[in-house]
Amino acid sequence: MAFFRARTTLLTTLRRTFSSSSSTPVTEAKPPKMSDYLLTNDLASQIGTSMPISMMRIGTLIHNIELRPSEGGKLVRSAGTVAKILKEPSATRRVLVRLPSGVSKMIDTRCRATIGSVSNPSHGAKKLKKAGNSRWLGRRPVVRGVAMNPIDHPHGGGEGKSKGHLSVSPWGKPTKGGYKTACPKKKNRVI
Repeated sequence: MAFFRARTTLLTTLRRTFSSSSSTPVTEAKPPKMSDYLLTNDLASQIGTSMPISMMRIGTLIHNIELRPSEGGKLVRSAGTVAKILKEPSATRRVLVRLPSGVSKMIDTRCRATIGSVSNPSHGAKKLKKAGNSRWLGRRPVVRGVAMNPIDHPHGGGEGKSKGHLSVSPWGKPTKGGYKTACPKKKNRVI
């Protein structure tokens, strides 16, 4: 098992039993113990098993979902996330899956997924102790336009906390109203 700085979850290198020379890194679903077997195409619903979605039951919690068959996992790969199978495969060979965002998505039944949730669920609860920790992650500070000088932002300058006119972007475009303001969308729509 190894933890990579670029990833938020643990990775395990599996050695295939039929070929000792090939090894594959996979994301962990609840850390396996040493010498555990992870099944790759069995009907047993064991955590960490990877199989086509057509072989899974309704209500199964899955992660690392493919969008197209044999393309590799694209969805639900972040630390601690999990998706749920909602409907059985229909005549169109698609199954309904509820993603962590709340959006339901139709996915081809030939696509593979891994049973269980991604490891390291406490990643989102981790506190950054100081501003430097955010900078190490590549996040720059967010500064209000009112706190800037007039040369830096249209809201800058003035006496006290006044900005003097409507809210605008740093480039002078209005931020509120008009066609650029998104309408609230329902999360339960099917993509």
